[in-house]
Amino acid sequence: MITFARYEIVRTLRNRRFFIFSVGFPVVLYFTIAGPNRNEHNFANSGLPAALYYMVGLTAFGTMNTVLSTGTRIAGERSAGWNRQLRLTPLSTRNYFRTKVAVAYLMACITIAVLYASGISLGVSLAAGEWARMTGLILVGLIPFVALGVLMGHLLTTDSIGPAMGGTTALLSLLGGVWFPVNSGTFHDIAEALPSFWLVQASHVSIGGGGWSARGWIIMAAWAVGLAAAAGWAYRRDTQRV
Repeated sequence: MITFARYEIVRTLRNRRFFIFSVGFPVVLYFTIAGPNRNEHNFANSGLPAALYYMVGLTAFGTMNTVLSTGTRIAGERSAGWNRQLRLTPLSTRNYFRTKVAVAYLMACITIAVLYASGISLGVSLAAGEWARMTGLILVGLIPFVALGVLMGHLLTTDSIGPAMGGTTALLSLLGGVWFPVNSGTFHDIAEALPSFWLVQASHVSIGGGGWSARGWIIMAAWAVGLAAAAGWAYRRDTQRV
């Protein structure tokens, strides 16, 4: 497992597209959107400074991209026959998934750190406990997206997973409130049923909110369990192929 994990980390860190789309792109968007509005202290009547709102929104956007990109690597491995080779080694299914999850979270932490640094440069200032609590809930909120990335990687081909991942991230970001507050109406009711909405809300715990409601925890748990089960099924389906 250690050897496989080392290989996964080195391969991911050498992937320029990861840094462009999961780190560079959100940072450019952040300075482009939040920079001109850095003196706006009540963005869209949300009670939040624009610099803070977009810092947490684009952290959610960037980390979703980061963990979903696990699927791209898996699809490439399947296409090259690497997964079949792995099944001939002592690496267990459990350790295979543990490594994929660990690497996804390592990359997500890089994205979080860079977006936080960008926010601080535009004047975002929070207590140490608020930073820690916000980060913890973001990491919990990413669990369904890690499972979704593994699921997509085992179901889609290298040709189709790129557009599918991009479209999924764009839609979930829009409905989750990355770009603007989703506070009321039918749009809000739809958004509340999605994990991306609660991921953004987890990011906003630093502004004085109470974190996720009981409904939020139930929805996130349901998505996590359902997608993890589906990812396991997709992996076993690949394993059973001749």
